[in-house]
Amino acid sequence: MSSNRPSDSTADDQLDPEEQKRLAAAAREANCLPELRLILLGWRWPGKSLTGNTILGREEFRLERAAEFCVKRETEVDQRKVTVVDTPGWFSSQTTPADYQQEMVRSVTLCPPGPHAFLLVIPVGMFTETDRARIEENIALFGEDVWKHTMLVFTWAEVLKDRSIERHIRREGRDLQWVVDKCKKRYHVINNYIFGEHPQLPQLMEKVEKIVAEEGGYFTLKTDETKTQSQTQSLNLNTNSSKENRELGARPKQNGSCNSLRATDVNPPQSLVEGVSD
Repeated sequence: MSSNRPSDSTADDQLDPEEQKRLAAAAREANCLPELRLILLGWRWPGKSLTGNTILGREEFRLERAAEFCVKRETEVDQRKVTVVDTPGWFSSQTTPADYQQEMVRSVTLCPPGPHAFLLVIPVGMFTETDRARIEENIALFGEDVWKHTMLVFTWAEVLKDRSIERHIRREGRDLQWVVDKCKKRYHVINNYIFGEHPQLPQLMEKVEKIVAEEGGYFTLKTDETKTQSQTQSLNLNTNSSKENRELGARPKQNGSCNSLRATDVNPPQSLVEGVSD
């Protein structure tokens, strides 16, 4: 005698959408890292510091002038500690001063035992061969392995309008495509003018976790590379006067501008504080 009662498997398949969302969230929570450590890289005025503020959900990194030192801030996102280190922005058309490069490398030591990901911030807009050269020059400071832990973050997304980011990458040609390929086609588009509960932030965190899973952990700077970089930077310091470093200006990228937010304190290394004045 057959029963008309529906099977348990049928009942499970017919979970309501809210229950499915709850189960999906529980699955993500079970797989998520207890802590995320992120380093922001990029030139001046692409929305790099603003991206850090977006992740933190509050105004922490100052935007009124480019920082000369690394700045570390921490927050909690979905009951998880998130550390964000902002680095000095490099210049659009000029070689980055050696002391700025040294600060960039120091960022790795500010999130021990190592960052889970480097977020390379690029504004949507014109991307040139010079932009590619600056990225290659500064990313090289960390060694070739850094590309395995790097994700592109496109800012100024409003410039896209109805165009997809994939179409934008194709339109910009081989220089931007080279960077995308070096990052293993890992990229994210973010709207930096939303604070608090950001709809694009969970996706960004999931992509970072995917990098960690695929690369087997966090990034570590190799000792041999650190020594080589220190020697190169010492030579560069002899060819760049302090006057030249002070006078190098920030050139805003085309197709956008950053709104200044409330200034907040930064924490330069104590050994350098005495030699710095506004």
